[in-house]
Amino acid sequence: MMKTTLILGASSGIGKALANKLVKQNESVISISRNLPDASYSHFYQHDLLSEEELPKLDGAIDGLVYCPGSINLKPFRTLKKQDYLNDLEINVLGAIKAIQAYTANLQLSKNASIILFSTVAVQTGMPFHSSVSVSKGAIEGLTKALAAEFSPKIRVNCIAPSLTQTAMAEKLINTPEKLEASNNRHPLKRIGHPMDIANTAEFLLSENSSWITGQVLHVDGGMSSIKS
Repeated sequence: MMKTTLILGASSGIGKALANKLVKQNESVISISRNLPDASYSHFYQHDLLSEEELPKLDGAIDGLVYCPGSINLKPFRTLKKQDYLNDLEINVLGAIKAIQAYTANLQLSKNASIILFSTVAVQTGMPFHSSVSVSKGAIEGLTKALAAEFSPKIRVNCIAPSLTQTAMAEKLINTPEKLEASNNRHPLKRIGHPMDIANTAEFLLSENSSWITGQVLHVDGGMSSIKS
């Protein structure tokens, strides 16, 4: 039976890589994002998750929900304002909560439903200038475990914690050869991530192959969180 996956933020980066991968496997992909995608999905809805408007109503079962929107707001702690933290919490946490609440009923109709959220290596590995993003992504890791417990056994909930990945959101961190080389060398595997590295893990967590995995934070980070080289 064809699976249906809802990807919020499928117009670029990791969400786009995952959507393209699932489409090639003839799976049904519903995309919700602010920007029009440059790919063809089963259904596309244009929506700004930061708006007060309700998310589109969807009929029938959803087998997977993947929440991709996020932020990289790297500043010294002394310069961060209250609004910086609120902005990061809104896009990373409140947007995810809004999406999950909107489509829980659809997920409950599936026989193998899976929710995937995204954290960052910086939550478990202290890094300078990451206090705001670590606050919001730390909340995502807590939400992952709480929802995994509450939704069990009907809906699995897991989280992927990447390190720096080559996406538009990270562009300013790797926009010169020198910056890219320095970022590559900080990782034990000597390269930053590619969107497909993360998409491959997301695909696994959506599949039957991960049917005994829930409440986990998977570190897909080139070894950054666990080893030194």
